[in-house]
Amino acid sequence: MRKDAEGRHRFKVVFYGPSLGGKTTTLAWLYKRVDGLEKGKFTQLADPTGRTLFFDFVPMQATTGVVFDVYTTAGQERHKHQRKIVIQGVDGLIFVVDSSASQFQENVESFNELKSRLGNQLGKTIPLVITLNKRDVQDALPRSELIQKLEIQDYPIYETVATTGLGVKRAFQSLAREILMIQLYGTKESQIAKA
Repeated sequence: MRKDAEGRHRFKVVFYGPSLGGKTTTLAWLYKRVDGLEKGKFTQLADPTGRTLFFDFVPMQATTGVVFDVYTTAGQERHKHQRKIVIQGVDGLIFVVDSSASQFQENVESFNELKSRLGNQLGKTIPLVITLNKRDVQDALPRSELIQKLEIQDYPIYETVATTGLGVKRAFQSLAREILMIQLYGTKESQIAKA
């Protein structure tokens, strides 16, 4: 979190996950379809085929005093270094799981990379929300199987279809709430201790 020249609190949100999992599609749906957020310019750094090269970015102002600077990461293996740069200073993450059976190993590798980068901060000082995206595809793995095999049961989980927006807004709202709670009251452990 930081304050800008206008005194607004700015929080960095990053969509992370495997290549072609739906990170850009999710952000584009939020940008085009969600009312009640004042949105800046949608910046996309993509190759000619539309695949993210470095990141996508859009600022979204929730209230007069709160702005979420929202990024996506490029999921391809060759962009590993860029992902490391993009998540620096992150306040909250949405990990976008590709539910397709054929993409399961890519989910594992991407999630393991994220855990290795953020260690014990993940889900504690840096909130994490999981979206099980592409729930509409024919080869979508069952929810319970994805949760068990990816070992993501300790995080808020939402089923999404980024192309239609199913579950997208709820997942983003959940992360925004988690970020504000941690920034105002500390880690989840300190919140529990205060209760």
